[in-house]
Amino acid sequence: MAEETDRSANHPLRVRFDEIHGQYQRLRSGLDELRERLAELRVTERSRDGRVTATVGARGELITVELSSTIYGERDAAALSRTITETVRRATARAGAATRELVAGYLPAGAGSTEFLRTGDFAALLDRADAVLGGGR
Repeated sequence: MAEETDRSANHPLRVRFDEIHGQYQRLRSGLDELRERLAELRVTERSRDGRVTATVGARGELITVELSSTIYGERDAAALSRTITETVRRATARAGAATRELVAGYLPAGAGSTEFLRTGDFAALLDRADAVLGGGR
C-alpha cells in the first residue's frame, strides 16, 4: 500500500525557499544599478591646510591629486609628502565607508559580504555560508 504524502510538512521549507529566492531576485535585479553607482562613486578630501586635494574611487583607487600653487613655496618635502599621504588615506577611508553603505543596501541583513567589505576578513564570508548551510567550523 502506498504511503500518503503529508504536503503540509514541507510548508516551512517552502516558505524559507520563497524567502531566500526573493532575496536573490532583489539582489540580482539591483546588481546592474549597484555596479553603475560604484563605478561612478568619487570621494574627494582636502588637506587641513587646503593645499592638497585627493579624489578616489569606490575601491579607494587614486583618481586625482591636485596641489595648490601655494605648495611650491613649501621647502619641507617630507611634510608635503605626509600631507598628501594623509589626505589620500582619509579619502580612501571615506570611499570604503560609502562603498559599504551602497553595497549594504543591496544585500540581506547580516550578509557575510558586508562584513568582508568592512574588515577584509575572508572568514566572514565562510562563517555566513556555514551558518546558512548548517555547517560549522
